[in-house]
Amino acid sequence: MNGTVALVGQLIAERYELKDAVGKGGMSTVYCAYDTQLERNVALKILHEHFGEDDDYVARFRHEARAAAQLSHPGIVTVIDRGEEDGRQFIVFEFVEGETLKDLVERGGPLPVRRALEVALEVGRAVSFAHQRGLIHRDIKPQNVLVDGDGRAKVTDFGIARSLDAVGHTETGTVLGTSHYIAPEQARGERVDAQTDVYSFGVVLYELLAGAVPYSGDNFLTVALRHVNEPVPSVLEARPDAQLRLATLVERCMAKEPKERPGSMADVVAELEACLAELDGRPDGDATMIVRSPVVKRSRTRAKPAGRSRRAPLLLVLLAALVLAAVVGGLLLLRGEDGGEPGAAPGSTPVTLAGVGSYDPQGDGAEHPEAVAEATDDDPASYWTTETYEDFSSTKEGVGLVLDAGESGRVSSITVATDTPGFTAEIQAGASPDGPFQVVADGKPVAASTSWELDETEARYYVVWITELDGRARVNEVTAD
Repeated sequence: MNGTVALVGQLIAERYELKDAVGKGGMSTVYCAYDTQLERNVALKILHEHFGEDDDYVARFRHEARAAAQLSHPGIVTVIDRGEEDGRQFIVFEFVEGETLKDLVERGGPLPVRRALEVALEVGRAVSFAHQRGLIHRDIKPQNVLVDGDGRAKVTDFGIARSLDAVGHTETGTVLGTSHYIAPEQARGERVDAQTDVYSFGVVLYELLAGAVPYSGDNFLTVALRHVNEPVPSVLEARPDAQLRLATLVERCMAKEPKERPGSMADVVAELEACLAELDGRPDGDATMIVRSPVVKRSRTRAKPAGRSRRAPLLLVLLAALVLAAVVGGLLLLRGEDGGEPGAAPGSTPVTLAGVGSYDPQGDGAEHPEAVAEATDDDPASYWTTETYEDFSSTKEGVGLVLDAGESGRVSSITVATDTPGFTAEIQAGASPDGPFQVVADGKPVAASTSWELDETEARYYVVWITELDGRARVNEVTAD
């Protein structure tokens, strides 16, 4: 910061005495300054002198002050003043005594899962607040999050923030942001919106858990292209102790296509709160925690989520198999050691189901039909999957997996195992794999393993009919009694 030394000790606007340079970026330098009127330290950002002659940079700098001044939130650094001194533009912020989130990770490595959730919630709430007031940040990164002495996180640097109303009018072809956290559409110079912040937030959350950015490279272009082209790396490989729900959220935030990400930062915050509740075992979160096996490549073709790459250690595969085995074992115990229902005649056996089709009457008629057999193959690592939906209820009433119970299929219960809990499903039945079907068990939220009692319904075909969904649902195994 050699060019900043000469300014230390100067009095700006006859009020702010520059003490030390505490940060320097491409456009400006930030100083710790002493406010002689209010007798307190403040942060004073000064636009680099050679940018002061460029009307565009000056306008952008002034816009930062106006944008940030609109945001009064405990998770956003407060703007105090702005002005000009000898041709230099400056903004005055509250001074946050502490370090950046980037410094925290580089110094201490990956954060504990609980701490990562707490920090992410503070940042997410701040960004959501900005979005609700019509502003997107466009440069969310750990360097722009300050952590004070009490461990509270505050978002700063709205230097390239833009009004949501203006997005798309002036931004096409302009690449702004930091390459390690840049969204694919941002890297391509395309229209950006609140979903761009969701992506960058997902990258930050990945770094908090993994201790490193998901994509590295020697230059801006290399890293940006990796964001555009490469699958999202597995959080669970880097942090096997992370919750499945949390890992899935990171993956959704970092979806290549904006429409496949959570609908808003408010939705992200709600999911983070649910993850924290789950960690605490509170009733407002899904307390079921499972270790998910990554998808194992099989000789048969099956649907795979876009952008997903899983190469987990063998241990995770074995653990996932043990989880499913425990679920199945528990059901067997409930039926009795002879495999039948308590009090049933010896030798009664579970009904064998076979995935035979998908049911999508309000769509194109089918939903990944090539993968339906994966839901009944006794392999917890394989699955049938839906498409990704942003607002399922406005698109269609439901989508389902069709199962064949055989010619004499008298079914008393159906159990679904999934590694994407959180969707809602009911059970329907009918005489044909093409429908029509009637509801035989009401809808309920689906956890890692969920059962429906059917009062020994007798039908040839059954449907796991999904009625509520945000994102993508996967059915790993379906069994029946």
